[in-house]
Amino acid sequence: MKAFITFEGIEGCGKTTQVRMAGEYLRKRRIPVLVSEEPGGAPLGKHIRKLLLNQGDFRMDAKAELLLFAAARAQHVQEVILPALAADRVVLCDRFSDATLAYQGFGRGLSLEFIHSLNEFSAAELRPELTILFDLPVETGLMRAISRIAHIRGAPREDRFEREERAFHQKVRDGYLSLAKNDPGRFRVIDAARDVQAIHQEVCAIIGMVVQY
Repeated sequence: MKAFITFEGIEGCGKTTQVRMAGEYLRKRRIPVLVSEEPGGAPLGKHIRKLLLNQGDFRMDAKAELLLFAAARAQHVQEVILPALAADRVVLCDRFSDATLAYQGFGRGLSLEFIHSLNEFSAAELRPELTILFDLPVETGLMRAISRIAHIRGAPREDRFEREERAFHQKVRDGYLSLAKNDPGRFRVIDAARDVQAIHQEVCAIIGMVVQY
């Protein structure tokens, strides 16, 4: 029954909504499932998340950013993901190692070869069986993300990446599509500009390829 499935995409693509809906779908079918996220997922990762996603009064170097994501992932994998898989659960994760390649590799321009090695080290060579990529134009994603952030009250805004220039987000999107093109056996690309329920139905059908309902 166990399976490791990741949800990826640019800001505002709707993956967080879809991973939660997919988790509920599996629970209703009495399939043991864990829904998690990166950065976060484990207590240490939640502290690192605050540093990475909230706009602070300090500058963060791209290399420091990369290493913080790797540290959060190492703890997440050891403390949360591997134990869940060992317990024969399906793990749905909102971002994983592909996000690091897309954002810090393609987006920031750091060495893809080094990031691949760092990902393998921090994730203990764990790789998803299936990665669902929610793709849509950068302008649409940013408009959605900024609108969502504007409605947040009484909680951290987590808008550090949304504040990046459009060119950065285009590099990230292009990077994700490049990763999907080079690994078609693992990736499934979804048109994320459509209705939420239509996307959910497609997600459930895709998950059904690796999880027996």
